[in-house]
Amino acid sequence: MAPVPPGVRLLVSFDRDQWYRALTFILTFLLYTSFHLSRKPISIVKSELHKNCSAVSEAAIIASSSSQQPSLLSLHTDVDCGWKPFDKSNYKQLLGAMDYSFLCAYAIGMYLSGIIGERLPIRLYLTVGMLASGVFTCLFGLGYIYNIHNLSFYIFVQVANGLVQTTGWPSVVTCIGNWFGKGRRGLIMGLWNSHTSVGNILGSLIAGYWVSSNWGMSFIVPGLIIIIMGVVCFLFLIEHPNDLKNIYTQNSSLGKTVPSKSWNGVNGHTEVYLQYKDNKNQVCYYYKDSIQNRKSYDTELLLPRESERIPMQPVVVVKSESEPSAISFMGALRIPGVVEFSLCLLFAKLVSYTFLFWLPLYITKAAHLDAKKAGDLSTLFDVGGIVGGVLAGVISDKLGKRATTCAVMLLLAAPTLYGFSMISEFGLGPMIGMLLVCGGLVNGPYALITTAVSADLGTHKSLKGNARALSTVTAIIDGTGSVGAALGPLLAGLLSAGGWDQVFYMLMTADFLALLLLLRLVTKELASSKSHPISTVELKEH
Repeated sequence: MAPVPPGVRLLVSFDRDQWYRALTFILTFLLYTSFHLSRKPISIVKSELHKNCSAVSEAAIIASSSSQQPSLLSLHTDVDCGWKPFDKSNYKQLLGAMDYSFLCAYAIGMYLSGIIGERLPIRLYLTVGMLASGVFTCLFGLGYIYNIHNLSFYIFVQVANGLVQTTGWPSVVTCIGNWFGKGRRGLIMGLWNSHTSVGNILGSLIAGYWVSSNWGMSFIVPGLIIIIMGVVCFLFLIEHPNDLKNIYTQNSSLGKTVPSKSWNGVNGHTEVYLQYKDNKNQVCYYYKDSIQNRKSYDTELLLPRESERIPMQPVVVVKSESEPSAISFMGALRIPGVVEFSLCLLFAKLVSYTFLFWLPLYITKAAHLDAKKAGDLSTLFDVGGIVGGVLAGVISDKLGKRATTCAVMLLLAAPTLYGFSMISEFGLGPMIGMLLVCGGLVNGPYALITTAVSADLGTHKSLKGNARALSTVTAIIDGTGSVGAALGPLLAGLLSAGGWDQVFYMLMTADFLALLLLLRLVTKELASSKSHPISTVELKEH
């Protein structure tokens, strides 16, 4: 008999629960990757919406003087300068307003999204959001195909897309929190949260492929991808491990039974009892002579051992309390640490999203590269973000100090941003190195707060076991952060008119403010006598 291949041995070594966890991890990773993939094209296309008008004008002057046809000058400058209405001198303000419309709608919608998500089936809620987001992303690209130059059209699409995209984050964090416990949560969610950077990288590459030839496809292709992933979500997403009990209950009711040894009992007693242990009302069944095998996460068959012949006594079933209701908005705010981390994320996300929306354009101007090369180079910031997110999770797991880990990275990020603004003018080599370092230090705290910290606070001990708070807490933290995400690109558009140095000063100030907001929590963590590795944020009520 041939030996079993090592790969097959590895596969069969995992139980069913582990396979479903792996499926949830990979599926939610891909789902949110598609969300970020659809957000990235606007930053790549900006340099195409407004081209370098001065270079075009110089070329037009040379061409007109050599051909002795001055009338061509106005033709070239009007046609080649950019895409109306972004071809004017105030293009930075218009592009900033377009970013602001998306992010402001996202921030406002996020507060409502978590509350709604706690009360609706997450699979359906997320599916509808993804399908709608794909439609609006494609609509933006159709503006190029149908030659639409109305600013209000693009603003409307951005606002609508921002609202429907709020369905994503609370839903996927709730799912991943339901399936994975608190052990090594920082590492697991650090790896999982790399979907943000992976989505940005893929979005940059896809948008960059078409940006110079047909920028409409830079939006249509990501839009189609998120629609496809919405269908996959509807078909395969499992919100909670307890949802699987319905499948096995249905299978057993269809007659899928496993033969078992009969038990003759003692003194004619042949009753055996099956008791369900879950958070809902407990139900007791009994069968005669044979036992129906119902294998589930929360069931236990109360049988004597084979060698024993003890009559089974009736099991007294005590009904537990009814399922707790979803937490209110104010109730979530009262959880210790939610306010501090939410405000910290406001400034951390301001920095991250300013890079997300303006980095390709900055590279185009600072390094004098075309739109495609600038978009490709900007992906290095997201590569650094992947490493930074994982490191932040591992370190915080090891030390048991989430706030301290974030504070140290924020402290290092501010001078690094200044160094990037100086070194970026000295060629591609130094710029590449600084992009990686900046990405890790900027996205590390952002990733840790939106994943592991949100999950910790959503299952805080003050909730007394109420699991219906995770989506609301996640939405509050990320919604507050999204206010900063809306302000960052808008301020960058306004400040960049006076020079890029002012933008970097704004980013450094935001990092220091984020650090200040964590000082109270850092002081508590450092004063704690617990030095062993833990995975939850130790915060006392205040």
